[in-house]
Amino acid sequence: MEPQPQLDSFIDKFTPEVAALTRALLAKAKARIPGAAILVYDNYNALAIGFGPSEKAGQAILSLAVMPRWVTLCFLWGVHLADPHKLLKGGGSRVRHVRLMTAEAFDDPRIDALIEEALANAEPPIDSAGEQRLIIKSISAKQRRRRP
Repeated sequence: MEPQPQLDSFIDKFTPEVAALTRALLAKAKARIPGAAILVYDNYNALAIGFGPSEKAGQAILSLAVMPRWVTLCFLWGVHLADPHKLLKGGGSRVRHVRLMTAEAFDDPRIDALIEEALANAEPPIDSAGEQRLIIKSISAKQRRRRP
């Protein structure tokens, strides 16, 4: 199966509201991060859609984590980001996140500043002139329910 229809089938497992939010946020992220390798993991706990410079998961910069009731924007090196508005949550050694309850939240200047900083700090950086690629990396055989 081609990657886009496969990704669409993963998103369709969620409620219509979460699916619509996911599609809107994904479109905004694709437009905001040209040239990214878009890595899809249909995991046990969530659908994760990462953005990075290559197919290597360890180089991903940020991701959308789709949960049954919301979508979370994860900064995979978020611990290093300036967060003057205290938007980022999480206490791990690397990742920080913020829940996006609406598509418009992605356009918040405070969120955009976090994205800009994450992209500027990326090593290696994403080549914005490169071609965007959608890559299905893994599909878990067992998954939690995608609907509440």
